[in-house]
Amino acid sequence: MMYRWKLAEIGLFVISIVLLSSCTNDSAPVSQASVSTQTEEPKEVKGQAFVSDEVSQQNIVQIAVGSQDHTTLVAAVQAAGLVDVLANNGPLTVFAPVNAAFDALPDGTVDNLLLPENKSSLISVIHYHAAPGTYKGDLLKDGMDLYMAQGGNVKITREGEDVFANGNKILATIDATNGVIHVIDGVLLPPQ
Repeated sequence: MMYRWKLAEIGLFVISIVLLSSCTNDSAPVSQASVSTQTEEPKEVKGQAFVSDEVSQQNIVQIAVGSQDHTTLVAAVQAAGLVDVLANNGPLTVFAPVNAAFDALPDGTVDNLLLPENKSSLISVIHYHAAPGTYKGDLLKDGMDLYMAQGGNVKITREGEDVFANGNKILATIDATNGVIHVIDGVLLPPQ
């Protein structure tokens, strides 16, 4: 009896396989629309800065790009070719000057830095706004010298609840997937 039941199970299994395989039609014509052609131009591959979705928290670059107060900073980061660096995993602490901070620099400073022949100086300035690691809240200690990617240090000071980076006030702090952004009211210029 048991033997007969096993044979019946095997028979049902074989019949199921035959029926399923008959459902596919390998001889069906392939429409031209379903065939991909190799004549398309290859798309430019971009870094992590341009990967986005509707639900994930944003990285430092995505936050800056979405801020109307940081268009000058975004233009500088793009001109320096550092978009993907600031979008990578990090962790990073970025001091992000508002547009008014760049406007307060001597006339022609920003335009001069954005010239292609001054790219290395621009990179140095951008690197002086980024520190490896995530420093927010109480991690920014009064009197702390925060090491920056450019190689110099930024002096952190506290006056009551206010925190300053080289004398520039931190206006807001924004968490990102790859670190933290401190919005500041001045541009950090590396020591000469």
